[in-house]
Parts: sequence; C-alpha cells; structure tokens
Amino acid sequence: QVQLVESGGGLVQPGGSLRLSCAASGFSLDYYAIGWFRQAPGKEREGVSCISSILYYAASVKGRFTISRDNAKNTVYLQMNNLKSEDTAVYYCGRRLRSSYGSTWNISGLYRDWGQGTQVTVSS
Repeated sequence: QVQLVESGGGLVQPGGSLRLSCAASGFSLDYYAIGWFRQAPGKEREGVSCISSILYYAASVKGRFTISRDNAKNTVYLQMNNLKSEDTAVYYCGRRLRSSYGSTWNISGLYRDWGQGTQVTVSS
C-alpha cells in the first residue's frame, strides 16, 4: 500500500529551524520524486521544493530550505532554516514519477498520494 507520512512540524520562533520528514512506503524513491508543498489558510497550495533527478526550490525558500533524500530509509527531508512568519502553513508531500520537470515541478495536480500534512507555525 502506497503511503506518505509527514512529520516534524511544530511551533518555532522567527529565525529558527525545523526539519520535516516524508516517510514513504509501498514504493521506492529510486523511481519516484517527492515534492513538498504548503498551504496557508485561505491560500492555494504552493510548491516549496522537489527532489527528483535534480533539485527544485521556490524562490521564496531558496537559500533557506534544503531538500534531501535517504534511500535506505525511503525518506525525504526538508531542512528549513531562518524561518519567517510567512512560512506558516500545513506542509504536505506528494509523489510523481522521477524525471526532469522544468517549470512544471510546482504543479500540485501532477503529484499524488499526498500525506496528511504537518503544521508549521512560525511565531514569536
């Protein structure tokens, strides 16, 4: 059974750090890419980062967030540093077949098997 489970969210002060995990089961990361998306209240889901053959980052997080993959654990991580209040959202991970995506990496409709999400709140 294919499943993605996010964890690692929480409450952090501005400038702080969190590491999110996306644990995959029922398929291998050798063949699938994982995308991290987030959704704030009243806003559309937006792409944050994706790890496939190459790495993709939204302009708003580049230089602050780092995506990585541990194939042995079948888990993808999102290290988030220098967090800002505008990073507050529910973070989700989804999968799609591994390839090079160009400008389509951040289209949420191209991903499937979303996890339940993990809440990240950045506030003093």
